[in-house]
Amino acid sequence: MDSRTSLDKSTRELVWIVDRAFQGWTCSKCEWNFPLPTLLNDPEAKTAYDRLAAAKFRDHHCSDHLSRLNSAAPESFTARIRKMVAQGFKPKDAVELFLQEIALEYRNQPQVLAQAKSEADDFLRRLRSGLI
Repeated sequence: MDSRTSLDKSTRELVWIVDRAFQGWTCSKCEWNFPLPTLLNDPEAKTAYDRLAAAKFRDHHCSDHLSRLNSAAPESFTARIRKMVAQGFKPKDAVELFLQEIALEYRNQPQVLAQAKSEADDFLRRLRSGLI
């Protein structure tokens, strides 16, 4: 084990990101990422993808990647749900409230509503699987 391994792995987290340009797992400390393959829809295949991403995450070294910069990009749907859970809402309640907020914010945009519902379902699936 080299010295960078213990430093890299001590404070980083595997983070799920969904935005217009990227969907997949990333490292909280560096620009390492593991994008979700296009057309991956089967829940069992997604679970296998999540396990593979976790293994790749454990093996990567943050020092081999650029450090994470804060972007001015809008907050993802998943990040909004996580924030509500962090504020004390039960995950299922947070998802329900989030979907109500999105329905109000984007009432005339069915594609956005469908994307929010999909991300909310995926959040609950990952939570039940112990991935987040």
